[in-house]
Amino acid sequence: MSLSHTAAEYMLSDALLPDPSNSRAKGLRLELPSDRLLKFVTVGLPLCLVSLAFAREFSAGSQISCFSPTNFTGKQSAYTDTACWDSLIHHGFDAEGHAVTKSLWALKAFPYSLLVVAVLMYLPYLLWRYAAAPALHCDLLFIIDELDKSYNRSVRLVQHMKKVQQASAEPERFWEEYERARRERYFEFPLLERYLSCKQHTHALVFIYILRNLLLLLFLAATCLYLVFLHLNIFFQDEFNCSITTGLLQAEPHIPPLIPCKLVFFSVFQLISLSLGSVYVLLIPVVIYNALQLCQWDKGLLSVYEMLPAFDLLSRRMLTCPLNDLNIILLFLRANISELTSFSRLNAVSALREATANKEDIDTVIDFMTLLAGLETTKPKHQ
Repeated sequence: MSLSHTAAEYMLSDALLPDPSNSRAKGLRLELPSDRLLKFVTVGLPLCLVSLAFAREFSAGSQISCFSPTNFTGKQSAYTDTACWDSLIHHGFDAEGHAVTKSLWALKAFPYSLLVVAVLMYLPYLLWRYAAAPALHCDLLFIIDELDKSYNRSVRLVQHMKKVQQASAEPERFWEEYERARRERYFEFPLLERYLSCKQHTHALVFIYILRNLLLLLFLAATCLYLVFLHLNIFFQDEFNCSITTGLLQAEPHIPPLIPCKLVFFSVFQLISLSLGSVYVLLIPVVIYNALQLCQWDKGLLSVYEMLPAFDLLSRRMLTCPLNDLNIILLFLRANISELTSFSRLNAVSALREATANKEDIDTVIDFMTLLAGLETTKPKHQ
């Protein structure tokens, strides 16, 4: 055996991928990076702002300051603050002089409403986690494993071809047999390709993904509208007139009908609502972009794997409307590209293929590895 054949044999043995470890199943990412960022911001931001609001309440003590009459005792002034904070009703007069009341109770409930917002924002991710993630996990695990196995099959096939070529007494006949085998698709490993083709006709994953983004978009819009309502109706009124002519002070003759009060926490709530509303408005285009990326195929990954023998999902134009489960799977394969060991090696082969002078002679990984193994470089070109 010549030195070149010995070197080629060692190179091909090194090209085989090791058996995957059991940690692959645990390391799969079942959320896209943009979705993970959205979850962190939409859920984490209101929780952070709620903590800020409660910290302000506990540190500042009373959330209201009422201007009691000078003849009030200390206990009466404390009772006035407590009664006005419990009622939070503004007493005023309209343009015609009629008495009107306006409830400001939404200010007291504002921190708790942020907790409700955080729970609502987490619902779309719970939907994805329990309705789609288990099936997606199985699909990704099978497809990644089969892609790596297809690469190993191709390398083993090259090893066998090398031995056959070395034992062949007629090189030209060997290349004729090789070309006939390629035309008749003897190198085909159809399980993975047919599995991916079947995924073009299912729509469960894409339906849940679109529903998830629509729910998230709905909750973002509803939260922004809720904050706008608070600003237009309540968040511009930090002072109000309170009536305490009830309860313990009802029989007191010197009690004024209305007492002016001021909300101490008002500026903090304004800052919280503006911050939350601004961030949510900026996130709406991100959610729309996540949904619109399903309208086009991610063909970069499949185009690299078309270097494998008979894997021609793109060249046979089997990719139709992108709104199907296969497109979702391709997006998540891109997110889990670190688990796909064969992709980096095929990507390197693809770069060599683009750099070679005679591109028509190298159109599958078998062609490249055949040249790598030291076989004849002058073979019939494909018609």
